[in-house]
Amino acid sequence: MDSGSGKPEEVAAFQNSEAKQARLQSMLAALLDDPILADVPRKPSLADVDTLINLELGSAMRVTVVKLDNTSFDVAVSNAATVKDLKLAIRKKINEIEQEKMGHRHISWKHVWDNYCLTHHNEKLVDDSSALSSHGVRNNSKVCFSPHIMSRVHRKHSRRRKHRFFHGLSKKL
Repeated sequence: MDSGSGKPEEVAAFQNSEAKQARLQSMLAALLDDPILADVPRKPSLADVDTLINLELGSAMRVTVVKLDNTSFDVAVSNAATVKDLKLAIRKKINEIEQEKMGHRHISWKHVWDNYCLTHHNEKLVDDSSALSSHGVRNNSKVCFSPHIMSRVHRKHSRRRKHRFFHGLSKKL
């Protein structure tokens, strides 16, 4: 059998695959430039598309997030979403916005959630496992960032645990 005859076919199939990929990318870029699809992220994941479809079907909600500087943006989460799901959607959306504006920039989300919390009608959303619906968050609701001070008990516990850890390392054997 001639082993050389398989290689041109593989190269042609690879080039054909590259051409299909390029056509797909150009069609996707053209679709995403359509104003009707303005809420679709630039590089949508399957979860993003699924959430947007559920939004159109009524099984997801759009929540407006108001930042401390009174600018706002929208995120979409399922109707059964928890506070943690909303925080993850906010994180993803802000990272996309920052990526478009400034390129890669690291945001310490631990610092953000340690110092700020989300509020809805002046009710702090501090329990990550609670459902948004239990706080009255519905489709087209607004949630706001507000300053949040953690309890002193939590901070003392954290500091003590770290102190005990390093204390144990300094013991001589």
